[in-house]
Amino acid sequence: MDEVKPATAEDRARGAKGAARTREPIVVVEGVNKHYGDLHVLKDVHLTVGKGDVVVVLGPSGSGKSTLCRTINRLETFESGRILIDGQPLPEEGKELARLRADVGMVFQSFNLFAHKTILDNVTLGPIKARGKSREAAEKHATELLERVGVLKQKDKYPAQLSGGQQQRVAIARSLAMEPKVMLFDEPTSALDPEMINEVLDVMTELAGEGMTMIVVTHEMGFARRAADRVVFMADGEIVESDTPEEFFTNAKSPRAKDFLSKILTH
Repeated sequence: MDEVKPATAEDRARGAKGAARTREPIVVVEGVNKHYGDLHVLKDVHLTVGKGDVVVVLGPSGSGKSTLCRTINRLETFESGRILIDGQPLPEEGKELARLRADVGMVFQSFNLFAHKTILDNVTLGPIKARGKSREAAEKHATELLERVGVLKQKDKYPAQLSGGQQQRVAIARSLAMEPKVMLFDEPTSALDPEMINEVLDVMTELAGEGMTMIVVTHEMGFARRAADRVVFMADGEIVESDTPEEFFTNAKSPRAKDFLSKILTH
């Protein structure tokens, strides 16, 4: 976990800007409920994310963070409520769902790369199959993205030949290749060795700075402070608190958030 440093003037300005602005919604979660058997894992969750916003979701294990992230991409079903992506309700299945999923990039804690395909093929597969791009156009874009995330030299290798940090950066490039409207990150650094975490967080911080809409489930408090416009704190399947990073880390309101921060920030 990277260190939470005191907020700089730039951080405070970013937080104030995030609090003050209102952007056109790109992700709207309205009254979503989700059960695993008798376990109520999402309890009437409401969340709106504007275009270009970076929302970091924090909370203790089992709070529903990853389930919420996966529900937004309909990798998990839900019983009630609705989710809109760029004004369109999330379909339950079929081609419409596939089209909408193409607009929502997802980066997992396990990299989920195709082991039998080269790095370049991993990044070009989606645009060719789902977006109908020509191989030439897909490879040109993939090359640009792999260079952007710092792994272009690895393009002809296979995933097993790369470090975990390199594989996760390829996974980010693969999602970006689909030209998504929003990127979901589900604990993208939790499977990495400590020395590899920052190389992935640096790529994510750059994306945030470039205006990519991002919902990030993470335990990296330093990233939340640096890159987020808003921190959403979850506990027991509910959104307990939502605020700017500066306000959340220095003046958390709820007892659950205060308890969480006291345990995290003293270790």
